Amino acid sequence: QVQLVESGGGLVQAGGSLRLSCAASGIIFSSYTMAWYRQAPGKERELVARISSGGSTYYANSVQGRVTISRDNAKNTLYLQMNSLKPEDTAMYCCAAKLRVDTRYDYWGQGTQVTVSS
Repeated sequence: QVQLVESGGGLVQAGGSLRLSCAASGIIFSSYTMAWYRQAPGKERELVARISSGGSTYYANSVQGRVTISRDNAKNTLYLQMNSLKPEDTAMYCCAAKLRVDTRYDYWGQGTQVTVSS
C-alpha cells in the first residue's frame, strides 16, 4: 500500500518560512520523480516544484528563488523549504510521485494547508 503523508504546513506571517515534508512508503522512493503541487480555493492546481530521481529540479516561476525542493532517499522523504512567503502562497500543498517521466503522477498525498497572513 502506497502512502504519501505531508506535514509541516501551518499559519505564518508574510515574509516567514515553512518547511514541508512528505513521507513516502510502499514505493521504491529513490526511483520516483517527486513533486509538490498546490491548490488555492477557486484556482486550478499548479505545479510548485519537481525533483527527478537523479536530483534534477524544476521550479514554477511564481516560487523561483524562494523555495527549494529536496529529497532524502535514505529517509524516503521529500521536502519543500519555503522562504519569503507571500499571501498568494496560501494553498493546500500536496506531494506526488511518478515512476516514469512521461506519465501523469501515480500517487498523491492528502495535503497540508499553508496559510500566509499579510
